[in-house]
Amino acid sequence: MGKAGGRISTHVLDTSKGVPAEGVRIALHLVLTDGESESRLKVTESVTNGDGRLDAPLLDGGRLEQGIYELHFDVEKYYATRSPEQSVPALWTVVPIRFAVSDTESHYHIPLLIAPGGYSTYRGS
Repeated sequence: MGKAGGRISTHVLDTSKGVPAEGVRIALHLVLTDGESESRLKVTESVTNGDGRLDAPLLDGGRLEQGIYELHFDVEKYYATRSPEQSVPALWTVVPIRFAVSDTESHYHIPLLIAPGGYSTYRGS
């Protein structure tokens, strides 16, 4: 198990409107492999607040382990809940971001920038 310093956090920005993306459901999974196949174990999930952030890290408090993780951002529902005049057909349904945790003392901040025609991510601070 990790030590108290490590954590995983995220935020979501709607770059098409220049605003935080409120109400995006985010699930964090640990990816398990046995050499030939893989599976995912859901660790936790949360929903972004009015600032596009979560009220607490997805994982912290000594629970961060080395391994491969995936964040699943449910952006289809986010776009479906926009007002009809701002609604766009959902090209993206769930945006998965896979990343490796090698240092259980580090802060892994993985933001998502979304727009109807694309998305991007980076390692934040």
